[in-house]
Amino acid sequence: MIYWNHTAGQCIAWSWETGETYFALASGLTRVIHEMSDQLPDGVVSDWKGSIVANVERYISAVPHQRCLAHVKRDIERLLPRHSPYPATLALRSIGFSLLSVKSMQEKKNWQLHLKAWQMIYGSVLTERSIPEVPTKTRRKWWYTHSNVRRAFRILTKDQDHLFQFLEHTGLPSTNNGLEGINSDLKIKLRNHRGMKAQQQFQFVSWYLTFKKVKKPADLKRLWDIWKHWK
Repeated sequence: MIYWNHTAGQCIAWSWETGETYFALASGLTRVIHEMSDQLPDGVVSDWKGSIVANVERYISAVPHQRCLAHVKRDIERLLPRHSPYPATLALRSIGFSLLSVKSMQEKKNWQLHLKAWQMIYGSVLTERSIPEVPTKTRRKWWYTHSNVRRAFRILTKDQDHLFQFLEHTGLPSTNNGLEGINSDLKIKLRNHRGMKAQQQFQFVSWYLTFKKVKKPADLKRLWDIWKHWK
């Protein structure tokens, strides 16, 4: 787990966990706050996993929490296929993608109007049900015909204020692409060294993030000298 300072462009802290659990995040978040001398961050950007939302609400609810729009677009892309035969699916996909183009309060209002217009035209698909012609082995007697459209619509409407926190708080990014770049680079490096055992992976990642945390040339040289003699 990596905690990234968008303003400074560096890692604040990281930890080696078996999963993105509530308790692992609680431990990491409290440590980050402690390392910041108990000063709260100006804001948080996350992919909106339930464990993250719960921890931010518990420990730093006073700061704005932005939902990463890049993750929203990725979810919309996964749920709503590009070559769908249904106009409702294609129209909602387009609205979801246009979310990343919102840069002002007026554009936010226009985007919300487009979403409301979609609901007026295609809203019936959200409640459309399918009933099997023959009995199934499960207890379900019906299901929503366009379940993925329902999920996508819920993503764009639930906690909608958190999609636009970056418009109200200067300096708060709309995505966590800076952190995603670090994650992507790490995955490539670990894939290129597939022979490393878990302990070696832990050491490699720790050194990698340590170098990412240090920015001053003198500190980098000092860190490099330590690394060269480290066993």
